[in-house]
Amino acid sequence: MREFKLSRRLLLAGLIGLAGTKAQAQQMDITRATAFVDKAGQDLVNAINDPRLNQAQRRDKVAGILRSAIDIEGTGRFILGRHVRQASPAELQDYLKLFDEIIIRNLSARFGEYRGVRFSLGRSQQRTEEDALVSTLVERPNNPAFTLDWRVAEINGQPRVVDVIAEGTSLRLTTRSEYAAVIQRNGGRVASLLDAMRGQIAQLAAREGG
Repeated sequence: MREFKLSRRLLLAGLIGLAGTKAQAQQMDITRATAFVDKAGQDLVNAINDPRLNQAQRRDKVAGILRSAIDIEGTGRFILGRHVRQASPAELQDYLKLFDEIIIRNLSARFGEYRGVRFSLGRSQQRTEEDALVSTLVERPNNPAFTLDWRVAEINGQPRVVDVIAEGTSLRLTTRSEYAAVIQRNGGRVASLLDAMRGQIAQLAAREGG
């Protein structure tokens, strides 16, 4: 099986999250969306930059922020797409647990790269009645600043980021395509994706040092 790798754009998605389920979406207020992105982003920046935290404490704090900002099950199901129907209940349960850990490990393995990161709001705009687009600028020491646009929707009464636009590309669609490619290269087996995800988690854990 070919090595499973995530693109740079997908790695950026670990900052917050990717997608929700449209069936749950309600009307999204732009002011509420902007405040949500600002708080989630600043909470992440503060956790990453807090000198009082060791690596494990930092990971745990970031994990809590990410899990409160993302609908993990809705996100994972959207990205798995039509292959949800092919997965056994046990495979789907394993997939959602692995997906949760990948989101967290993608960022925690790069804490050193993001130390000193700054986060600022740009323009916000109503995208549709159901979601708003909030633009942000992410700055790291000795690295070019980059822009991330966050789509925010109201999911089950709470604002959630439902997509991240990085370098002009939808991260939820990129992830969905990459996951589907892994499954298709391996005879349509969801188990092949699970193996690849476990391998990626092991690599990220080794990079993180635990």
